[in-house]
Amino acid sequence: MGERLDLWSGENNVLGWIARQGTIKGLKLVDFNSPQHLEGLTVKEVTSALENVSLRTGAVCTRFPAEFEGGAFTNPEPSKRRAAINLVLNAGEWAMDLGARELVVWSAFDGYDYSLQADYEVMWNHCTEAFRTVCDSFPDLKVSLEPKPTEPRRFFIHNTTGTAMLMVRDIDRENMGLTLDFGHCLMATENPGQSAALAGQEGRLFGVQLNDGFVKPGSEDGLALGTVHPLMTLEFIYWLQRFDFQGHIYFDTFPKNEDPVREAEYNIRRFCKWWKQASSLDEKGIKEMLVKMDTMGILELLEDQ
Repeated sequence: MGERLDLWSGENNVLGWIARQGTIKGLKLVDFNSPQHLEGLTVKEVTSALENVSLRTGAVCTRFPAEFEGGAFTNPEPSKRRAAINLVLNAGEWAMDLGARELVVWSAFDGYDYSLQADYEVMWNHCTEAFRTVCDSFPDLKVSLEPKPTEPRRFFIHNTTGTAMLMVRDIDRENMGLTLDFGHCLMATENPGQSAALAGQEGRLFGVQLNDGFVKPGSEDGLALGTVHPLMTLEFIYWLQRFDFQGHIYFDTFPKNEDPVREAEYNIRRFCKWWKQASSLDEKGIKEMLVKMDTMGILELLEDQ
């Protein structure tokens, strides 16, 4: 909402961006980055801004600042790890105060850049212990790890959906799950639909962040929904329905040159269209076709949609 300010006459700050989001047709929820969006504000200021435009909070998403470039939950310094945990606990307090259902943790700096740089077992244990602390502090809140393969660290300690699911099992808390970013799955050379099924069949798919991109290695494009991978997007939505996804839909896109309000409305319209299409596929026999791997039957079915 801070882009293309030539199209916006309101204030260029968080409260102004909330007001701008209130002009988006079909939008119901706002996700906040913590501490970046919330630092210096009060709960009353944020809730009032939301209420003024009939919006609510969907999730609070932790974004570690540059002081944690050497690692957050995996930092070799105990004091830094404790500071990282405290930052997430503060984000959890915001989530509770704002009525959010989910606390998302993107561990941007929990990884490594060189061979023979890290003790993978120690890093893994530090990360799992930190997440247990967060989960135990907020038993009524869904705590959600957002995996990513690379950028800004060359390798993340939880760099694929499968690896992240293994970490969720090791954390062993009922309120611990995953938030899958469509673009991050593509960056990991995963099929997002399979990633959704993997987390969904374990009952651990808590959140999704939708976008698209050409995914040059190490690059995240953040393009509008389905503009590069429409069939993968439809399949992803289909698997959300197969496992009765109960979270909200967040669009993690980067409209730098486009009108962000129009881009958001486009994403909402496209998602609703594909959600409706996906909901009709089972009654048209796609589940049996998938079991048989009937490629041409499925393509012909979609041809008539």
